[in-house]
Amino acid sequence: MLLELFRWLGQDVRAFNVFGYITLRTMLAALTALVISFIAGPPVIRWLAAKKIGQAVRDDGPKSHLTKAGTPTMGGALVLIAIGITTLLWGDLRNQYVWVVLLTTLGFGAVGWVDDWRKVVHRDPKGLASRWKYLWTSAVALAAAIYLALSASVPAQTELIVPFFKSVAYPLGVLGFIVLSYFTINGTSHAVNLTDGLDGLAIMPAVMVSAALAVFAYVAGHVGFSKYLGVPYVQGAGELAVFCGALCGAGLGFLWFNAYPAEVFMGDVGALALGAALGTVAVIVRQEIVLLIMGGLFVAEALSVMLQVAYFRWTGGKRIFRMAPLHHHYELGGWKETQVVVRFWIITLMLVLFGLSTLKLR
Repeated sequence: MLLELFRWLGQDVRAFNVFGYITLRTMLAALTALVISFIAGPPVIRWLAAKKIGQAVRDDGPKSHLTKAGTPTMGGALVLIAIGITTLLWGDLRNQYVWVVLLTTLGFGAVGWVDDWRKVVHRDPKGLASRWKYLWTSAVALAAAIYLALSASVPAQTELIVPFFKSVAYPLGVLGFIVLSYFTINGTSHAVNLTDGLDGLAIMPAVMVSAALAVFAYVAGHVGFSKYLGVPYVQGAGELAVFCGALCGAGLGFLWFNAYPAEVFMGDVGALALGAALGTVAVIVRQEIVLLIMGGLFVAEALSVMLQVAYFRWTGGKRIFRMAPLHHHYELGGWKETQVVVRFWIITLMLVLFGLSTLKLR
C-alpha cells in the first residue's frame, strides 16, 4: 500500500510545474528513501536474523570484533531497494544516465549478493574468490564505461578535467575514456568495500560524497551554471542529483540501524554497489579527480591494503601497518571503534568541502 501511495504521488504531483524542478525532486527523493529505510529496516533485520544470515568474522581480525559474529548482514539490500524505488518514483526515466547509474549499481550489488551468500551459507569469511569477484565487477564496470564512451555527444565529455584550473583538460579519446571510467567505477567500488569494516564507517562517507556529487551533477546539467563555473556541460546529467539524493536518504536511513553497536551490517551487496554508484556519477559529470579528493578515505583504505600486501611479499613477512585496511591499524593502536569512525567521518567532511571548493577555485 505504501509503494502504491508513493507511486501515485510520484505520478500525480508532476502535473504541477513545481515538481519538475530537479532540486525539489532531489529533496523529495532523499526524504522518500529515508522513509522507506525507516519503515522497511526493522522487518528486513528480523528476516535476516530469522534466516540466520549473520556476519562471519575473520579469525585474524581484532579480538573486539568477535562479538559481532552472528549480527545480521546483507543489509545493503535495504539500501538498494530504497534507492531503486525512489529513483523510479522521482527520477526522469527517459534519461539515459539515470538507467546507466541505476543498472551499474544493481549489477555490482548482485555480485556482492553472491559474495555475501557464500559467506553466510558456507561460513567462509572470504566469500567469493577474489578473482571471480573482480572478474564480474570488471564486466559490469567495463559495460558501463563502453556505453558512456559511445554515448558521449561532444569531445568535452571524454576529457579529463583538472580541478582548480578553468581551462586545463586532457582529451582522452574513446579508448582512454573507457580505461579511466573502468578504473574509476571498479576502483571506487572495491575501495568502499574495503572501508566497510566498522559500524557506520563506510555509509556516512558515502552519503557525504554522494551529496557533493549531487551538486556537481546539477551544475554539469545546467547550461548557465556549468559555463559560469567552468564545468563541462553534460546534457541530462542534472537528473543524477535525484539519484544522489536517493542514495543520501537511503544511506542515512541505513545508518540508523548500522550505527554502533550495529543491528545490521551492509555487506558486499551494499558496499560494492554504493562505490560503483559514486564512481559512475563522477565519470558522467567528468569529476574523477574530484572524486579522488572527496573519497580520500576510500583511497587511503585501499592503498593501505595494497601497500601492506606488496611490502609483506617483498620483505618475506614484514608489515607496514599493524593490520590492513587502515581502520584496523588504528584500532590495534588503541583507538576505540567509535573514535576511528567519527574521526574518519570528520576527515571525509573536510575532504568533501575541499572538493566542493574546486567549483569556485578555478
